[in-house]
Amino acid sequence: MPTQLDALKQLSLVVADTGNLNAIRRYQPQDATTNPSLILKAFELPGYQALIDEVLASIKAEGSERQLQVEQAVDELAVAMGTEIARVVPGRVSTEVAARLSFDTQASIRKAQELIERYQHRGVSKERVLIKLAATWEGIRAAEVLEKEGIQCNLTLLFSEAQAQACFDAGVFLVSPFVGRVTDWYKQATGQDFTPETDPGVQFVRGVCQRVRQGGYDTVVMGASFRTTGQVLALAGCPRLTISPALLEELAASEGEVKRQVAMVSAGSPPPAPLTEPEFRWGHNQDAMANDKLAEGIRRFAEDQARLEDLIANRLADDH
Repeated sequence: MPTQLDALKQLSLVVADTGNLNAIRRYQPQDATTNPSLILKAFELPGYQALIDEVLASIKAEGSERQLQVEQAVDELAVAMGTEIARVVPGRVSTEVAARLSFDTQASIRKAQELIERYQHRGVSKERVLIKLAATWEGIRAAEVLEKEGIQCNLTLLFSEAQAQACFDAGVFLVSPFVGRVTDWYKQATGQDFTPETDPGVQFVRGVCQRVRQGGYDTVVMGASFRTTGQVLALAGCPRLTISPALLEELAASEGEVKRQVAMVSAGSPPPAPLTEPEFRWGHNQDAMANDKLAEGIRRFAEDQARLEDLIANRLADDH
């Protein structure tokens, strides 16, 4: 009997939510996603030390001012790690624009273009990369411009129907609605535990899939931020699922049938009129969970980015 992971791969495209090359090789996902938190973890993995030394040496040789060196090193390190991942996965690697730019459309566009240039310099075409942006109004507008330039995007930290609809309106390639963080909020707010079928995070992602079907949008839905394999399996059939190594290991160690829980057949009805900025902001504002988790997610990614910058600054200072 096949493992649950093998069975799941027949229904959804599996993406590794990690920068750990060993885990990626072991579970053979189609794509891989990264963020500042995962790069921070990878920064301390033995397998990346030679690459880190190479990147820092090249940045230091340019002789720029120290703060600029740190910023350049963060970007180059993210791209260097992404390049290593792209050699292992057959599909795409997602690389994130700094969270501190989440409310600056033009700066987000420039940073995305810079990241793509860095990838191309390392021999990775833009078709192999997804630029990750927070699903703020400004991030969605940046993605709209980038998509028209042929730079495809992954809109992350997605918690509300308004965010999802605005992403569909903008024609973004992929959205990452979160499961676990939604459920965390409702557990704390209500004191309840949930089964996979009653799980608010699972229900939210199913709703995003239904909205895609009904509107006939081309945007790919990728469920993210899983806490349990039960949540993962409750979304079997969602086009893509990005899963941590720990949960991939559980699925690979379990045998059993995996049934489709999400059907992606288009209903063919005309899509609604695109959301205006006031409609988006009001709709998102009316969802207390989404407001809390988007703001918290941006802060957490920014904190991890700052920690990564501190580590790099220390390494640059120590390397005489």
